[in-house]
Amino acid sequence: FFFETEVFLYHYFLFCFQQFLELLKSMTSSSVVDKPPVRRVAIFGGTHGNELSGVFLVKHWQENGAEIQRTGMEVKPFLTNPRAVKKCTRYIDCDLNRVFDPDNLGRTVVEDIPYEVRRAQEINDIFGPKGSDDAYDLIFDLHNTTSNMGGTLILENSRDDFTIQMFHYIKNALAPEHCPVLLIEHPSLKYATTRSVAKHPVGVEVGPQPQGVVRADALDKMRKIVKHGLDFVQLFNEGREFTPCTIEVFKIMEKVDYPRNKNDEVIAIIHPKLQDQDWQPLNKGDPLFLTLDGEVISYKGDCTVYPTFINEAAYYEKKQAFVITVKMELTANHIRSSVLQQNAS
Repeated sequence: FFFETEVFLYHYFLFCFQQFLELLKSMTSSSVVDKPPVRRVAIFGGTHGNELSGVFLVKHWQENGAEIQRTGMEVKPFLTNPRAVKKCTRYIDCDLNRVFDPDNLGRTVVEDIPYEVRRAQEINDIFGPKGSDDAYDLIFDLHNTTSNMGGTLILENSRDDFTIQMFHYIKNALAPEHCPVLLIEHPSLKYATTRSVAKHPVGVEVGPQPQGVVRADALDKMRKIVKHGLDFVQLFNEGREFTPCTIEVFKIMEKVDYPRNKNDEVIAIIHPKLQDQDWQPLNKGDPLFLTLDGEVISYKGDCTVYPTFINEAAYYEKKQAFVITVKMELTANHIRSSVLQQNAS
């Protein structure tokens, strides 16, 4: 169940080299990058129907959306998986947050097509098409986790200057509260997320919160993240220039499964010293799992890593005990809205 060290190091150094090139580029060019204004924004709740902070917020904003409206843009709250929400379950047939790939989005609609695949096609029609100029500019996709991740921002593209600048703004607005950024860009781990329909997809993951439960502290944290994100968009659209910035991110490297027997049954649980230690350093020899016979299974890697999504309830079916990340820095270019420059000329 441990990742191969050679593969890990290859991806690690490849990413470091890419970031070095990006840093070199930013150091040799002080020019401002003009970005299109962000006019159409969606806020998704209920992608997983038992993650209730987003469900509660989206339903509230559909009735009274004054707090999410901003001058110069449309902000649309949207319940993505209403059947799962009604049943308070993660999904009906399959995970909606994994089916926004070309095969599923282009799949012929037949009677026995999974509900979430059909729903993905509907969402793609409304907010996409994915990868097109007509797609929504920005989607906030609201999630809860049973893991002790706090208020986490999820980034899908390490070269998305606009989103990196937004995350920098949100992190500063929330300081001194910790707001980690999880970078899920990976050559072999493909997610095909609901939010990937947008030009700028933003995941918001808040925990710990049990499935089917809503907690005021988790909901409030999620609400603040969305508010600061929308504030950033409005400032950008109104002409605020954002100078080069650097943020710390945790880049996903590997998913780690639980130890299993020949029948594919879990035979060890998360060790107490690892439980709730999301984003904390994990070093060689630190405990990972504990069998019911008292055997401790330790981390054997040579590099310091940072686990997260530790003991996430929804990931037992995905054979995932936690994910391993490494700490990186990303630098975004100096950006401004291109519309203002067109108006000036």
